[in-house]
Amino acid sequence: QVQLVESGGGLVQAGGSLRLSCTASGLTFSTATMGWFRQAPGKEREFVAAISRRGGSSGYADSAKGRFAISRDNAKNTVYLQMNSLEPEDTAVYYCAADFAGTSSTWGLEKAYDYWGQGTQVTVSS
Repeated sequence: QVQLVESGGGLVQAGGSLRLSCTASGLTFSTATMGWFRQAPGKEREFVAAISRRGGSSGYADSAKGRFAISRDNAKNTVYLQMNSLEPEDTAVYYCAADFAGTSSTWGLEKAYDYWGQGTQVTVSS
């Protein structure tokens, strides 16, 4: 079956960095657009970043632009999210997701994604 497993979360001080990883199995990874979403306590899940099937294009939420970078390694079935200059407002559970049918116009839509990981906690202390 399809599995997406996130890792790399943890506790970091404001201004610090983390790199999240999401490794996929049970699917043809190179045919999926991959996205990262996050959900903070008491808030709805929101889009963070997405990357096209071959990694040639990417998109970011305004809150992530200039600080976060999404990348992928199709040989390793893994997508990454490099997060720099972290702020307490970035504290959330981060989820990766796979989308097989969408286009860049749907990258930010939860309902466009077919499979989700279980999430990894990121906590940024002030």
